Amino acid sequence: MAKKKKKKMPTKFIFVVGGVMSGVGKGITTASIAYIMQAKGFNVSTMKIDPYINLDAGTMNPTEHGEVFVTEDGDETDQDLGNYERFLNKNIYRENYMTTGRVYKSIIDKERNLEYGGKCVQVVPHVPREVRERIALAAKKTGAEIMVIEIGGTVGEYENLLFLEAARVMKLRNPLDVAFVMVSYLPFPNKVGEMKTKPTQHAVRSLNSAGIQPDFIVARSEVPIDKVRRGKIAVHCNLSEDAVISAPDVESIYDIPLNFEKDDLGNKILKKFGLGKRKSNLNDWQRMIARKKSCQKQELINIGIVGKYFATGDFSLTDSYISVIEAVKHAACYNNANLKLHWLNAEAVEKDGLNEVKGMDGLIIPQGWGARGSEGKIATIKYCREKKIPYFGLCYGMQMAVIEFARDVCGLRDANSEEINSQTKDPVIHIMPEQIELIKKKGYGGTIRLGGWPCLMTPKTHLAKAYAKFTKSPVISERHRHRYEFNNKYKELFTKKGLIIAGTSPDGRIVEAVELANHPFFIGVQFHPEYISRPLNPHPLFVEFMRVCKELKKKANKK
Repeated sequence: MAKKKKKKMPTKFIFVVGGVMSGVGKGITTASIAYIMQAKGFNVSTMKIDPYINLDAGTMNPTEHGEVFVTEDGDETDQDLGNYERFLNKNIYRENYMTTGRVYKSIIDKERNLEYGGKCVQVVPHVPREVRERIALAAKKTGAEIMVIEIGGTVGEYENLLFLEAARVMKLRNPLDVAFVMVSYLPFPNKVGEMKTKPTQHAVRSLNSAGIQPDFIVARSEVPIDKVRRGKIAVHCNLSEDAVISAPDVESIYDIPLNFEKDDLGNKILKKFGLGKRKSNLNDWQRMIARKKSCQKQELINIGIVGKYFATGDFSLTDSYISVIEAVKHAACYNNANLKLHWLNAEAVEKDGLNEVKGMDGLIIPQGWGARGSEGKIATIKYCREKKIPYFGLCYGMQMAVIEFARDVCGLRDANSEEINSQTKDPVIHIMPEQIELIKKKGYGGTIRLGGWPCLMTPKTHLAKAYAKFTKSPVISERHRHRYEFNNKYKELFTKKGLIIAGTSPDGRIVEAVELANHPFFIGVQFHPEYISRPLNPHPLFVEFMRVCKELKKKANKK
């Protein structure tokens, strides 16, 4: 007798919303819940809903919005998708990113194509219906048993109300398949001396006014929530006390899943879905956390990141380079190195000189656009090249290294990028041919070279040796985000002067990586290795960069 086919579990949806204020860890909460569910053996995926009119994050200013994260299939998204990939250790694709702009554009396109059959197209019900259809499509494409969805912004804002409405209807139709988690900040004013719950109470009432009752509240604060405050939130927000999850400040974002497990959040969510308890397999994650803690006993390795997207008014926004920062941390943990990161402003280097740069054990120049700060970056690269300080250039950082080499080694004093000076006599970095017409038509958004592309490594280079520890293939796949490239007209001159072409596109047309011989580590890559580095799977180039920095520091101390 044939066995009955096991009925597939309907996808469970966990919506994560923000209360009180933004920037307190809604994205990391989403990633942490997703990781816990994955550790319990479920097929999990994540989704980010951004309430911006922008079609994607590609045209947003990084000092205002944070890093633009690029997916393997070439979507320019919010930085939270990077967190999702790092925690789940797998790729997230364009279907898992939604903006208000995408929703409205899709509706308008359908209306123009008569797909609504002549009906009046209205904000309600058509916008929430489009949102639900997109969520269903992402769940189907990923095969997710559990989909964790972050709704950007905070409750009570007009711009995310339609997304909340879509989620409300999903809960109404399938109450056992939808749960809501609110991440809310509990301030702890020094002058008052106690944690305040009133802002969270107001946030929950705003969510209630949208027809939604949170199933859990993640209580973000400087310190763990106490029993009194937990009880207060439970009574005033219509929850049981064990549905209030403590989320104090932690040393590392990677501690958060383990903290949630202390409150048994994963099993509490499963109970809400009518599912039985499951044990979490957190062994690899716990080992990684243990390694991170052991690194603190080692000597400090000082790594400088020279950028220009740090300052926003009187404050610094390190989120502009979040993937780079995390990739260096992953590599430091892998190498048992005690990392200290320093934010070095490229414009300050131009103005004040190299004093801060000189104290670093290694330097990284990450992505960037335009002329501002470029001369400070070039001065930093010259210092690294001449003083044999480990240097790692990412995308724009490779382009600046090519300019420095052209000027100071090849004698092309006017060498520059066409992006910086369109009239330069020696455009050693020039616009990609297919981009010229797009620029004339002002076709900026979503048109640059994006997503995963293959790179053929040159044998016996430092680049190839770094990857050889992790893969036997001479061809690697890396993610890109650029409009300008190495000008092949200068390739022969550069190679004669000692610049090594370490990697190209398989057809040899695009230079993907350059390096210098007789230097401990001087590598520039046109791609973004930081996008695919993960705590359980660090990127080979960052691993090698940190290994060299640590080794050189150790040798210097012995002298």
